[in-house]
Amino acid sequence: MQQALTLSERLIAVLGARLGLRFFRRRDMLETLDAPAHGHEAPPGLVDAARDAGPDLLARLRTTRDGLSDDEAAVVRAHVGANEVEHEKPLPGWRHLFNCYRNPFNLLLSALAAVSYATDDTEGTVIIASMVIISTVLRFVQEARSNKAAEKLKAMVSTTATVLRREVLGDGPLEVDSLRRVGRMGREIPLAELVPGDVVLLAAGDMIPADVRILAAKDLFVSQSALTGEALPVEKFAHPCESGGSNPLAYENLAFMGTNVVSGSATAVVVATGARTFFGSLAQRVTAQQPTVTSFQQGVNRVSWVLIRFMLVMTPIVLLINGFTKHDWLEASLFALSVAVGLTPEMLPMIVTATLAKGAVVLSGKKVIVKRLDAIQNFGAMDVLCTDKTGTLTQDRICLERHTDVWGNACEDVLAYAYLNSFYQTGLKNLLDVAVLDHAELHQHLDVVNRYRKIDEIPFDFQRRRMSVVVSENGDHHELICKGAVEEVMAVCDRVQHGADVEPLTPDVLTRLRRVTADLNAEGLRVVAVATRHLPPARERYGIADERELVLVGYIAFLDPPKESTAPALKALAAAGVDVKVLTGDNDLVTAKVCREVGLAVSGCVLGDDIEAMSDAELARAVEHANVFAKLTPSHKERLVRMLRANGHVVGFMGDGINDAPALRAADIGISVDTAVDIAKEAADLILLEKSLMVLEQGVIEGRRTFANMLKYIKMTASSNFGNVFSVLIASAFLPFLPMLPLQLLTQNLLYDLSQTTIPFDHVDEEQLTRPQRWNPADLSRFMVFFGPISSIFDVLTFAAMWHWFGANGAAHQTLFQSGWFVEGLLSQTLIVHLIRTRRIPFVQSRAAWPLLLMTGAVMLIGIMLPMSPFAGTFKMQALPLAYFPMLAAILLAYAVLTQMMKGMFARRFGWQ
Repeated sequence: MQQALTLSERLIAVLGARLGLRFFRRRDMLETLDAPAHGHEAPPGLVDAARDAGPDLLARLRTTRDGLSDDEAAVVRAHVGANEVEHEKPLPGWRHLFNCYRNPFNLLLSALAAVSYATDDTEGTVIIASMVIISTVLRFVQEARSNKAAEKLKAMVSTTATVLRREVLGDGPLEVDSLRRVGRMGREIPLAELVPGDVVLLAAGDMIPADVRILAAKDLFVSQSALTGEALPVEKFAHPCESGGSNPLAYENLAFMGTNVVSGSATAVVVATGARTFFGSLAQRVTAQQPTVTSFQQGVNRVSWVLIRFMLVMTPIVLLINGFTKHDWLEASLFALSVAVGLTPEMLPMIVTATLAKGAVVLSGKKVIVKRLDAIQNFGAMDVLCTDKTGTLTQDRICLERHTDVWGNACEDVLAYAYLNSFYQTGLKNLLDVAVLDHAELHQHLDVVNRYRKIDEIPFDFQRRRMSVVVSENGDHHELICKGAVEEVMAVCDRVQHGADVEPLTPDVLTRLRRVTADLNAEGLRVVAVATRHLPPARERYGIADERELVLVGYIAFLDPPKESTAPALKALAAAGVDVKVLTGDNDLVTAKVCREVGLAVSGCVLGDDIEAMSDAELARAVEHANVFAKLTPSHKERLVRMLRANGHVVGFMGDGINDAPALRAADIGISVDTAVDIAKEAADLILLEKSLMVLEQGVIEGRRTFANMLKYIKMTASSNFGNVFSVLIASAFLPFLPMLPLQLLTQNLLYDLSQTTIPFDHVDEEQLTRPQRWNPADLSRFMVFFGPISSIFDVLTFAAMWHWFGANGAAHQTLFQSGWFVEGLLSQTLIVHLIRTRRIPFVQSRAAWPLLLMTGAVMLIGIMLPMSPFAGTFKMQALPLAYFPMLAAILLAYAVLTQMMKGMFARRFGWQ
């Protein structure tokens, strides 16, 4: 047991992230598997449940093979609670507030405040503390709002389980060989409502909703990789197990919460829910887990360190220059500390949180639910979208268009065989089966309930790409009916039926048959082959080995028309710089025709068999020029996604089936839909409420808008701070006094930070949304060095004007000098918000959103009025002469013009992101 736990503990964070769960580590909040809850009789432990015979286990759980009634389930739920592993409940206000405070920038500012306090710089201490408080409170408020919004959004995406309740089924016993009939009467309920004793139905694509004991199973394979680390799925059986020791994972009749069904079907009884599950027991044993750092977080960290390193280099230089030139090391130290504060992007965490939260809310209005906020940045950075064909390019309204014999002639017998196969199969839910079952007249004509009895089933899997049922008509023989992909079905046939005649499947006949199916494919029809085999009624169980020596009887052909919105959506994605690649398990001819109909030019088509034969180097080249990949298995899709990422692309993958889950996890951003199978929704980062490329294109644009606003703050802060420090170095070297007092510099920085708090609500120019965007610290450094010194030019002009024109040329008049630079510095910094937020001409070609206009306008007004206000003495300022303001206007105008010119040069040379 201990060995299994150790392995599982290493993987618990991965599973928890996939399920969206976080856990308490307090011992009193989780219970062991067998501990009673609230005085109710404890359900049997997992090991005991594995060893019990089915009837004994049901008796101990006080249930039946038909499940519980609603009233019985409600009573049990009242005692054991909801089927939820303990989520991390909302933090107490003080803990949340502390977490908002505890970031590197606030800690750095707190250290600087402590130094200021130790040196009796009361004003500096108050200003720095105010900056920390404002940053913390703003982040606290924004995170509280975003958390509430995120919970509301997540509630829109639900995962359910199919459960049997006696009110639905009546009092009849559950028969193992009538799972299809029972399944059609099952009820979908939220996972949280499951209780021990519930009987659930499982099929391929389902998440295991709790810890369950298998009662009946047919070729049931379950992926337990999240718990055990084993890549291969494990087959599960219904018989009791006596051996296995104390490790529940060793029992092949148990399945565990959080794992998923790969293929096959089963009925199972719930043994443990919530914190009593194996997964819940592991959660309480997990010590501190290091969260996975996403590419978005890595980008933020790299950018932050660029600014921190710059601060660590510049602050000592400022200290040394002022210390040696002014000979007042205490004053120089305080000034250097103020410069360090000015270089700290303390609003970055708040800006990032607010921008992502706003983006998530806006995306929800566009029918895109964000499960992980950081995924928004990847959404905007995505440059390759891999998508399936059905339901994305097409309408996802598959209709049965034709049913023919092997030579393409209409044949009712083929439809009858297909109907029997679809009616009795309980495996992977398939739109093709729904289309066949829509022929209700066949149900009456065939009288399937009375004339036919289901004997067994050989479920679908993605290697064979076919499935079979075995039925008996009047009990005189068994008939195996197989349907699936044409090539895979033909591979197990040795004869073909034409009318009343049956002839061998010779190479010449096979060639003619392939021409028939190719012609159907060329018409855009998806072809499924149907074959049969008559067997003596000698046994009740069949397996894959029995799919041999079949007689090919014909084909059923389906049509899924292209969506009208697909062609404009593909054009919009192409215009946005997103390359669309189609990854499908369908036929290449059908896929190519659909692509042509929606205007997607096929630049190359690669088949799954080709991928198998390719080395990584060959596939790396193939994924770049080809945009259609057909006849793929799940592993092929995953390999293609990983190869695109290895080539440097940011890859999105859109899928909704169990076969898409590996690729969804491998992609930078996994995209699924609310109607997807459970495992696909759990693996995805984004959930679309409408399966449409147009919805996706709108989401991409919103992701880029969100990223652009975050980048604005960083570029503004970096360039402005660099320019200020450069100006400080120049002034410190030549002035006999400090160019600005520490208190004034801190106040200026506080006001400037406030002016940027509304950036998350700003507009973004259309040209910034036309291409993918990524974090690039090298670009930031270049931008900072390019634009920072521009402000220093006008700072030096201000220095000269204050020194020569206004007589502030000595220590006795330093207050006038400092007041003049305070106003000019604050207004130029605030102006840069509007200059750098756009490549266009600000206020004329591109106007900021009104919250940003109001906030920057208010800050500029405060900066102008402060030297003339009653608080001027507190900040050691004085009123400025009227002649100063025309000079100020001229300097700001010249600054705007020069910056606009430099923007053009920078954009032509380096581009503008």
